[in-house]
Amino acid sequence: MANSSGEGGREKRRRYPLLTRVDSPQDLKQLNDVELRQLALELREFLIETVSQTGGHLAAGLGVVELTVALHYVFNTPHDRLVWDVGHQAYPHKILTGRRERMATLRQKDGISGFPRREESPYDTFGTGHSSTSIGAALGMAAAAKQQGIPRHVVPVIGDAAMSAGMAFEALNHAGDLDLDLLVILNDNDMSISPPVGAFRNHLARVLSGKLYTSVRESGKSALSHLPQLSELVGRWEEHMKGMVMPGTLFEELGFNYIGPVDGHDLDTLITTLKNMKTMPGPRLLHVVTQKGKGYHPAEADPCFYHGVTPFDPNTGKMETKSATGPSYTQVFGDWLCDAARADGRVVAITPAMREGSGLVRFSQEFPSRYFDVAIAEQHAVTFAAGIACEGGKPVVAIYSTFLQRAYDQLIHDVALQNLDVTFAVDRAGQVGADGATHAGSFDLSYARALPNMVVMAPADERECRLMLQSALEYPGPALVRYPRGSGPGTPPAEGLETLPIGEGVQLRSGSRVAILAFGSMLARALTVADSLDATVANMRFVKPLDAALVERLACNHELLVTIEENVVQGGAGSAVNELLVRRQNPVRVLNLGLPDRFIEHASSDQQLQQAGLDVDAILRSINQALDGESMGEFN
Repeated sequence: MANSSGEGGREKRRRYPLLTRVDSPQDLKQLNDVELRQLALELREFLIETVSQTGGHLAAGLGVVELTVALHYVFNTPHDRLVWDVGHQAYPHKILTGRRERMATLRQKDGISGFPRREESPYDTFGTGHSSTSIGAALGMAAAAKQQGIPRHVVPVIGDAAMSAGMAFEALNHAGDLDLDLLVILNDNDMSISPPVGAFRNHLARVLSGKLYTSVRESGKSALSHLPQLSELVGRWEEHMKGMVMPGTLFEELGFNYIGPVDGHDLDTLITTLKNMKTMPGPRLLHVVTQKGKGYHPAEADPCFYHGVTPFDPNTGKMETKSATGPSYTQVFGDWLCDAARADGRVVAITPAMREGSGLVRFSQEFPSRYFDVAIAEQHAVTFAAGIACEGGKPVVAIYSTFLQRAYDQLIHDVALQNLDVTFAVDRAGQVGADGATHAGSFDLSYARALPNMVVMAPADERECRLMLQSALEYPGPALVRYPRGSGPGTPPAEGLETLPIGEGVQLRSGSRVAILAFGSMLARALTVADSLDATVANMRFVKPLDAALVERLACNHELLVTIEENVVQGGAGSAVNELLVRRQNPVRVLNLGLPDRFIEHASSDQQLQQAGLDVDAILRSINQALDGESMGEFN
């Protein structure tokens, strides 16, 4: 995007006359009602324009434009804390909080993040990326404000999908017992918009949030507190009347004063209701109904497709496509699973709300009775799979590496400890590009390798991916296959339902002095490096059980062993090799290459691997330095 000065700046001021005047939420407060509505229109158009150039999350942000304007207009941010759950919908928030001119750098190296980040702006009060954390974090902020004597409003914004996670309800349950200034915004973009909204509903929300109703409600409760029977009758009547016209009974039972639902695109109603609720005491919940993709027809028609986008033509909605060398790992998994389910009626698929991302669309259509979407509930997904395995089923949990972290206790206690036959298809292992550190699969080899009974595999290409998935399915215990985002090197996937021998690697190239032990996605780079060094290369395939015989044979015949993995060095595949050699008292030198002990922020995947020292040139430098006796970093 052009700089704000010069011809480009004049063009932007012409197209966005109000938006270009808003450099902070304080500027919003100078606008009148008509100008605020015009600002919302400009903000939506600007969002479409910028995301069409950079790619990113689109539909969610389009759905909260009016809500974002209203929240920053009513509350004194950043003194008042605004917490966005997940953060997919936070682009309008970024635009209004001083980052409008930097939106052209969205999700790019050294640019602004696609998620809220505390390091990026004081308006980003809590770093997000995973779902259902907003209420708990906000509750902690409200508790801290009360302890410090700071008058402060705290407002978490959570979607209806994120509300399905257990920790969201844990926080709600806790909040109901605390007398804290907490206003939860439930952004409901799944409910049909016609029945719950309209003039009557908006009027009702205004009444229920107004001072008169609140005063009568609280005074009545106080006056009737000495007449328990009558007080109970009035309380039941109030609950019955509100329950007849709104879905707030659950939240009332949890101790929240529930208001809504209101039309999340009616800016006047939102501002009036928020102003009223701002003065109400204790935990409150405002139920806002929005339309995902609002204001952009292609996104309204298919909000799932336009949830996360590559650069696209804003006039047609057509996205740029990149030519792939073959099917993605996700597609390889989806095709294999359908074949496996056709051959074995015990096979079921489980996903925590990631049907499209995990490649389960076809399975869900062909085997609907054997497909389980448990919503955003990773812990439940794993324990649910364990229960199926207890009864002789063959559950396959399709999950991103970064999300399996959220179910680590269940992985240990409910699956590994009981040695249950659960297959984990772990997608997005390693670096994931523009989504950055929150979604990177940097740790799964380390946290899975530590568990007794667990088999851990890392395919180097599409063919191995399918072979390993079938091997995991047939293994009579917990087994995990981790594969990266996107396409592999283009090796045709295996056909049928063949397997690999558990715990066996394979030597692919013979050389001298150096033996490179490659795990998973790093094999192609290892082979390129080996051509320059005349090095031996082994495709290890299995992180656990490790092919001990292959490692020892290579250790006896080479001066230096080099382990390469797209996982943190600490506790990873290289550590497994170190531990084996120490136990066998083998004195060979070992150089461990992997992800460093820091979080790698958003950039392209190649740029991230370059930062990690895992590009071909950096690998060559590290090996040559080790051969010359220089510092080897992590080594045995």
